[in-house]
Order: sequence, then C-alpha cells, then structure tokens
Amino acid sequence: MQDELTERMPVFYGSVTVGERGQVAIPAEARREQEITPGDKLLAFGGPERKILVFIKAESVTEFITGVTQIVTQVEHILKGDAPEESE
Repeated sequence: MQDELTERMPVFYGSVTVGERGQVAIPAEARREQEITPGDKLLAFGGPERKILVFIKAESVTEFITGVTQIVTQVEHILKGDAPEESE
C-alpha cells in the first residue's frame, strides 16, 4: 500500500528559471524519466488561482481521450440495451 502511494506522489526534479523570452529548460533527469525528446509537443495547463502550471505530453492526452471515448461508447451501448456480448 505504501509503495502504491509513493509511486503516485509527484517527483521533484529541481528548479528552473524563466528567461527573458519566457522560456525554461526542463531538467535532464525529468526529460529522461518522462521520455521527453526534442520535437515532442507538450500541452500547458494552469491550476487554480494561477499557482500551478502542468505540462503533459500531447500524445498522452490523445491516448487518454481515445480511452475515455471508448468507455463512453460502451456505456452508451449498455444504456441502450444493445451492448455487444463479451467473448470468452
């Protein structure tokens, strides 16, 4: 149980300084562990009260939305009563 909780905790990679043009460098350890490579697209999301900034790889968001869409489709079929039978 403790291991699961530890795995879900955010990781602190260090600090960054915002440059004159608003740019920051992502720490090397973060890039390695998060598999961020040159050319990757990151989406930036702001949190409540403008105190949190989160970057998420665009491909991860696409995969998440695809998965949610599939689940919604399955639920719609169930609600309509025409859910496909599961194969064993």
